[in-house]
Amino acid sequence: MLVHSRAGKWATWAVFLLLFVPLFAVPLLVILAASLATHWSGAFPSGPTVERYTAATSGDSLQALTTSLVTAVTASVLALTLGGWAALAAASLRTRGKRFLDALFILPVAVPSVVVGLAVLVAYSKPPVLLNGTRWIVILAHTVLVTAFAYQSVAAAVRRLDPMYEQAAAGLGASPARVLWRVRLPLLLPSLTSAAGLCFALSMGELSATMMLYPPDWTPLPVQIFAATDRGSLFTGAALAVVLMTTTLLVLAAVSRIRTRASYR
Repeated sequence: MLVHSRAGKWATWAVFLLLFVPLFAVPLLVILAASLATHWSGAFPSGPTVERYTAATSGDSLQALTTSLVTAVTASVLALTLGGWAALAAASLRTRGKRFLDALFILPVAVPSVVVGLAVLVAYSKPPVLLNGTRWIVILAHTVLVTAFAYQSVAAAVRRLDPMYEQAAAGLGASPARVLWRVRLPLLLPSLTSAAGLCFALSMGELSATMMLYPPDWTPLPVQIFAATDRGSLFTGAALAVVLMTTTLLVLAAVSRIRTRASYR
């Protein structure tokens, strides 16, 4: 910690708790409590039950969770491939080329996600590329939304790479492809896994663009959560939200293990 005095450390922790508890901890605890309650008429919920979790992990809810996982994993892989490759290519460009790529990939973040959803809907609702009504239009929209984060994360890591390793490998006779595969990518692996985790988490929680695009047979879990709460089933929506949050955290924990092991290479 940058604060060295005991009083300063206590003050820093007090400010942190003052901000963290009401802004983050309390809302999450309220959702968890609501997911376990049958009714909530007083200051605290009552009638604890786990029946909603049984419903949230079976039937349509399980299908929606699977849909979210498939969408998030596919969009993350595509975003990491496109964004990572663009970041590697941008490293060899001049200043104007780098600025152009930075602006191109930051554009989906600069506009609301509902605008991205509308743009994808208009662009791919007519031949020759007709994706409207299919799962692929949802995956495409998620890919567009998260690619910017993959590009920025990898580009920042590429700028920090020491060129000495690549020059040494090239000096020993390694081809450019071998230098990329054996030197650059292993050095970038922590940043790649970090970008993959971020893309996955963002895709799992994406709602605005998804609401405009999803077909009836490809309903992600956030859409089902919105539908449940919109009908007034707040406790059911809370249970679904806890399932979504837990699943996302488990996947991120697995990704962090890969990143931790890669850091020792």
